[in-house]
Amino acid sequence: MKRRLTILGSTGSIGLQALDVVRSHPERFEIVGLSAGSDARTLEKQAREFNPAYVALESSNVDGLEGLHAKKITGPGAAARLAEAPTGVVLNGIVGFAGLAATVASLKAHNIVALANKESLVAGGDWIMRLADDGNRLIPVDSEHSAIFQCLMGRTGEEVREILLTASGGPFFDDEEERLAEVGPEDALKHPTWRMGPKITVDSATMMNKGLEVIEAHHLFGVPYDTVRVTVHRQSVVHGGVLFEDGSVVLHAALPDMRLPIAYALLRPERVDVGAKQVPFDGASWTFEQPRDDLFRCLPLAVEAGRAGGAYPVALNAANEVAVEAFLARRIGFLQIADVIEEVLEGVPGFGAMQGLEAISFVDAWARDEARQRTRG
Repeated sequence: MKRRLTILGSTGSIGLQALDVVRSHPERFEIVGLSAGSDARTLEKQAREFNPAYVALESSNVDGLEGLHAKKITGPGAAARLAEAPTGVVLNGIVGFAGLAATVASLKAHNIVALANKESLVAGGDWIMRLADDGNRLIPVDSEHSAIFQCLMGRTGEEVREILLTASGGPFFDDEEERLAEVGPEDALKHPTWRMGPKITVDSATMMNKGLEVIEAHHLFGVPYDTVRVTVHRQSVVHGGVLFEDGSVVLHAALPDMRLPIAYALLRPERVDVGAKQVPFDGASWTFEQPRDDLFRCLPLAVEAGRAGGAYPVALNAANEVAVEAFLARRIGFLQIADVIEEVLEGVPGFGAMQGLEAISFVDAWARDEARQRTRG
């Protein structure tokens, strides 16, 4: 029986690789819907190849889509409206806070969500977990959380001592402060092992990506922050693991290839060949190091915000998105990204509980305005 699949963000990095998985095993999938932000040309090509029932475009400019047989959903919020359509799995590959509304819509429609949008859990937290029936309808797609998810299969919470999150360290991990004060966007976008979109690549360079993943792991796996350990693994072969009470450790290893966690999220418990290369063991050397929290301050800032809860993770995420955008536009320096985030977090007022999209969006807008005031250049 084919898996009915909707892909949100089909023209982005995750979406493109998900469609590669579908191409590898067309007999296993039926594409229900595809969505994009503004890239109507690529969306049109995808729709002609995969023949979905729906296409969604956040832009109102539908040039190129007119000839498609699919039902068209256009304008702001198009992805969230598509996410409400009945399907088997919704793969949310939208980048940033913009993906939260689509996650909420998918869950309220009782769809299973393969989640590549970590901001949904960072900002939505406990509320999203409740919408997902205590997480039972959320399947992680991030390589690290997919690894942990697989290591935990068949295990009880009482057996777990620590969750292990690995980080590549990004392109600057061995550099000193003087060097980091001079780096530009072109340097930050040269990730040593992964090929990702610009925002996520910069987040990897600042270690914010790992901070967001700590918050996500706390919610996904129901573990205290004290039991989530981050280690820098420069080879990016071990993607995560679990340390158990008996002293044993189960690790998940694979060469960097996002098609693996995508395929597992979509077809679990089956494992299929997606063309990934095998991990070489002859002559292999794996290293694990402590994060440099004194220099890459986004990681401890994120963990602190997660512990504080409430509006703080929402403000953290919003301030980071604005600061990264400003860095890519050369309005602020690399080290100023953490400064902007810290200043916004220090000014968070007494917002109420984050129990709905309206409350979360209000805090997000407040934090973005605060961050923009600090990044106008």
